[in-house]
Amino acid sequence: MGGSGVDPARVAALKEREDAAFVAARPRSQALWTAGQEVMPNGVPMSWLRTSYDHPPLFIESATGAHLHDVDGHDYADFNIADMSMFTGYGPAPVVEAVSRQVRLGSQYLLPTEDSIWVAGELARRYGLPLWQFTLAATSANTEVIRIARASTGREKVLFFDGKYHGHFDDVLVELEDGHLVPEEDGLPHDVTTRTLVVPFNDLGALDRALATREVAVVITEPALTNNVGLLLPDHGFHEALRELTRRTGTLLAYDETHTQVVGPGGLTRRWGLASDFVTVGKSIAAGIPLGAYGMSGEAAAVLQRSGGRDDDKPQVAVGGTLFGNPVSMAAARAAMSEVLTDDAYAHSQRLGTRLADGLSQVVAASGLGWTTHRFWPRSGVSFSPAMPRTATEALATFDVPLRRLMRVYLANRGVWDAIVGAGPTCSVAATHEDVDAYLAAFADLIGELV
Repeated sequence: MGGSGVDPARVAALKEREDAAFVAARPRSQALWTAGQEVMPNGVPMSWLRTSYDHPPLFIESATGAHLHDVDGHDYADFNIADMSMFTGYGPAPVVEAVSRQVRLGSQYLLPTEDSIWVAGELARRYGLPLWQFTLAATSANTEVIRIARASTGREKVLFFDGKYHGHFDDVLVELEDGHLVPEEDGLPHDVTTRTLVVPFNDLGALDRALATREVAVVITEPALTNNVGLLLPDHGFHEALRELTRRTGTLLAYDETHTQVVGPGGLTRRWGLASDFVTVGKSIAAGIPLGAYGMSGEAAAVLQRSGGRDDDKPQVAVGGTLFGNPVSMAAARAAMSEVLTDDAYAHSQRLGTRLADGLSQVVAASGLGWTTHRFWPRSGVSFSPAMPRTATEALATFDVPLRRLMRVYLANRGVWDAIVGAGPTCSVAATHEDVDAYLAAFADLIGELV
């Protein structure tokens, strides 16, 4: 048996069968993929669209509510929701109307609009930090937070927790391998590991030792790690100790709520009453229209303030971009937060997440498998272990990638688009009880075939 308690040979046999069925039922996607390889590496406009899944890429024609519709006429209840960026559901009417109106008025001015004040104010209300800036993605928001932190502290290094995901830029693409820091992917500077520290999540001793040198400008972390290794929840008292250690060592603290913001207005920052110098968000706050944002305390923002404008003799921090804060993104965010991502909508998604977790628990219990179901408000899922992991090392020990890959293609063949490997299924605000039931039915069929 594999680390998950499931026969690897059975997993491999089912995977071969399901892969063949997936390809056979999608001739139009296959034809488009072939055409795409003539003009794009891997046949797709971004390499992740080939490597995020083990099966061939799926070409989409449209999406509505919580459902995707592919070019071969298949419909999917979507629990990946574009890796959290479509938590609003597809085509929410208020956003469609606001974006359409703004495009008619002008999609870009390189000048501010009134919507930006409203959006910044609403983010301040939700997350408790007073001052906000905008980018086009959370990756850029995290990049700018690091630059501001370096300018504020005069320090160079950044600290992350093992198992993290904070975007695709040099400083964050470093990981622990056998206790050593190594570049996570190819194409990075040879000295990328010299500016970054990575310690295990929930290991306060390792964190204390790393910060004691007083070389770290900022710690960036999700309040709960959610993306690469499943779900890692903080130990009791972890965040209080993290805040105390960062303050004592003059280190700034940033919470990345890009994925965890789906738990409710204000994300885990509000839900858990967390205190930080920065918060970064992105993905769903503009219903999939490109937008990232970061909030700051007044002290952290001081290095950006330039009362003399261009003539201010203060050194300028390297932030900004031509399309940052554009009027379309601002209009989309205002409509999404005011009319779609409401308290009632979050509550609906949380009820569905509980229904999904309850159903997964029942299926697992009936199967006799020693798995654990996690509950993270609208997001649920299973860990192939009898208890939730506390660190990335623990999570990876029972991760069973072949089984994860089988689960997603098996569910896809039954009209359910599951989360990417490493995440867990999430109920968007547009999802329904019928969508959850479809997920549970497909999951139960898979477990039945496995055991």
